[in-house]
Amino acid sequence: MGLDYKSSGVDIEAGYRSVELIKQSVKETMRPEVLGALGGFSGAFSLQKIKEMKNPVLLSGTDGVGTKLKLAFLMNRHDTIGIDCVAMCVNDVACAGGEPLFFLDYIACGKNEPEKIARIVKGIADGCA
Repeated sequence: MGLDYKSSGVDIEAGYRSVELIKQSVKETMRPEVLGALGGFSGAFSLQKIKEMKNPVLLSGTDGVGTKLKLAFLMNRHDTIGIDCVAMCVNDVACAGGEPLFFLDYIACGKNEPEKIARIVKGIADGCA
């Protein structure tokens, strides 16, 4: 076995294809406070508006879709995964009285299937709209 991505099972070309397929969906979700673009190693969000607030507090939330993932695969409906994940995270922040500012995602998969990834991210974008 070689010491490169391909021989370890990582398909770099599929990764590039996934990014190309999701660019527009991601771009459509960006508020003016989002700094930078898709592809960086971190997300940046301007806090300039914080100056207008008295005693500001930043809330953070994370959640997953749980067993609904199995249903999504059985039905071959992957956009619903993204929508549901955003809804669960937004609900947690809103219940604490916060305004959802941004959403960070991480998609773990055994094999990168760009079209499937694009449907998941489109669902995330729809959930953020």
